[in-house]
Amino acid sequence: MLRAAELVAGVIEGGNLTDAFERMLEAHRDWPESTRGAVRDLAWTTLRDFGRGDAVLDRLLHSPPPTLVQALLLVAVQRLSQRPAQAHTAVDQAVQAVATAMPGLKGMVNGVLRNALRQQSEWAGWIGASRVSAHAYPAWWIERIRASLPEQWEAVLAVGNQRPPMALRVNLRRCTLEAARAELAAAGIEAKRLGDATLLLAQPVAVARLPGYAEGRVSVQDAGAQQAARLLAPRDGERVLDACAAPGGKTAHLLESADVELLALELEPQRAQRIGANLERLGLRAEIRVADCCDLRSWWDGRPFDRILADVPCSASGVVRRHPDIKWLRRDEDIAGFAKQQRRIVDALWQTLAPGGTMLYVTCSVFEQENAAQIARFLDRHADAECVPIHAASDCQLLPDAEHDGFYFARLRKQA
Repeated sequence: MLRAAELVAGVIEGGNLTDAFERMLEAHRDWPESTRGAVRDLAWTTLRDFGRGDAVLDRLLHSPPPTLVQALLLVAVQRLSQRPAQAHTAVDQAVQAVATAMPGLKGMVNGVLRNALRQQSEWAGWIGASRVSAHAYPAWWIERIRASLPEQWEAVLAVGNQRPPMALRVNLRRCTLEAARAELAAAGIEAKRLGDATLLLAQPVAVARLPGYAEGRVSVQDAGAQQAARLLAPRDGERVLDACAAPGGKTAHLLESADVELLALELEPQRAQRIGANLERLGLRAEIRVADCCDLRSWWDGRPFDRILADVPCSASGVVRRHPDIKWLRRDEDIAGFAKQQRRIVDALWQTLAPGGTMLYVTCSVFEQENAAQIARFLDRHADAECVPIHAASDCQLLPDAEHDGFYFARLRKQA
């Protein structure tokens, strides 16, 4: 419980959850998979419940405690709500944890949590009294979703509070979908077919348990993310650019789809290394360069690309259940900043696209300002651009559900 609280405290103080968890695993290499999974699950679940733990603790605390103790109380409240039958064990674990970190506050934590247990029947009313705690999102986030999706906003918010699904992409160069599914079944892993190369697991499992993963027959990739390579649809012999490529899942999918000459760009050196590792496992090759895709002089040789994947930085609002720290870290004004960055990227990349070529604009966002509104402004600026329909519509807003995350796709063709 203390380790999970340390992760939550780091987010409260403005840190990135994934980075902090990776550092923690590096420092505790001896942890078994069960411990790693338990710490991760407890921290991620606590952070998904944005505002709910605070709604309970606000009724019980007279003054704000130190950040680590606040985080520990949030973790404990989450555990109490999820596993009421283990309530006294959870309280004891929290008290032991604070005794290790801040022994002087042991009595306070014990008193607050036992008082919380006595009043647990009141929690639903406390949480429901505010739209923030009721929906477990910041108020600005709720308003953006309501404005963009007036008929679906509650469902989208609810899905974002659930555990994400786990999907696999089958490398059809090395294995058939049915053969991969049979391997999973033999290992006791149930999966259903979602497409020609996509399997959805009934329950998430550790990557180490996946038969064929180390050999490059399958990769972990959300079913929605797998749409990118299919929509860009590269052909043998074409020159393809993956402009914001790390960690390399979409890069690999493009290379599995066709024999192309592919350049993968990534701004951060460490993330660029992950692209190479992914491609090596799959037996694929691409040119990988560390560069700012907007600075054409630093990487472009003047030869145009037939197809460009512009998977641009965004709010990640469509994958919030995988990255719940963004509820705590994002601010309303950040969205305009992302939109400005996206505009710079697509305007720069458009210069490198060959006449008749295709650029696929992708975000993992459900905010309109980053998606349809961004593309509308792009078309106003570029008279030589036209939208190529996706499923009989001008674009595609894929909303998160039980099978996939939330993504936006717009396919743009440069007129010859």
